[in-house]
Amino acid sequence: MICRKEEKPLAYLLILPATIILGVLTLYPFGFMIYLSVHRWKASLSYIPKSFVGLSHFVRLFQDEFFWSAMSVTFRFLVFVVLIEFFLGLFLALILSREIKGRNLIRSLFLLPMMLAPVVVGLIWRFILNDEVGILNYFFSLIHLPPQSWLGDVNTALGAIMLVDVWQWTPFMILVLLAGLQSLPDEPFEAAKIDGASAWQTFKFITIPLLKPAILIALLFRTIDAYRIFDIIYVMTYGGPKTSTETLSLYVYRNGFRHYDMGYTAALSLVMLVIIIAISQGYIKFMVKE
Repeated sequence: MICRKEEKPLAYLLILPATIILGVLTLYPFGFMIYLSVHRWKASLSYIPKSFVGLSHFVRLFQDEFFWSAMSVTFRFLVFVVLIEFFLGLFLALILSREIKGRNLIRSLFLLPMMLAPVVVGLIWRFILNDEVGILNYFFSLIHLPPQSWLGDVNTALGAIMLVDVWQWTPFMILVLLAGLQSLPDEPFEAAKIDGASAWQTFKFITIPLLKPAILIALLFRTIDAYRIFDIIYVMTYGGPKTSTETLSLYVYRNGFRHYDMGYTAALSLVMLVIIIAISQGYIKFMVKE
């Protein structure tokens, strides 16, 4: 709907409160973060930023081995969980899109993990994977296998966190992809069946191309969410053992709320923001191209 010329001042007046609130809640904190990133400020020693340091925080960041370790953990986690969740979610969505007995009940059960708060999920799985009283090691003992320190071993801790994330967020993939599958038109599939196309050919040349917008949206949202994971890891391992599960979000938290190095924390946050914007733009450009 197009506003008449005499209605525009009223329209601007009506959106002014929302614009002011948006500016206060987003633009001011973002600007303050940029300001902090070029200043030295130990929050434990003073209440105001001290001394302009220019780009020294960013120079320090790129020389920081803990930053690169956190970057490596973040992207290993990101790639593995998103790919596993996508393929598992697509497989289950294809099954649930068929007419099977009890389909609605099965769909509801699949969505339950997504409904739980991440902190609750972390606590539940921390108990399940406990090396002394965890139920998983109990089942291992029943088949005469030695107990494992799932969250205390640098070789298994990150894999255990990935397992938990896949358990909780594969339902999101199922939900988005199932909605995409159910919105596909019937005509191309009927034509393929008449032409004698196999199930694989139909899936490859019709289902996947038509489903691509839903696939890209699901991947984009899960990539952003997995990139900033914090709560589950904080509850289950707090980034340990050593730094084997410390992601960028945890590293930012550690510098800001344990070391109170707010200037360096702001620089880390800006770099995280730039990275996720670049990833999101890659997804969006691919979506527009398609």
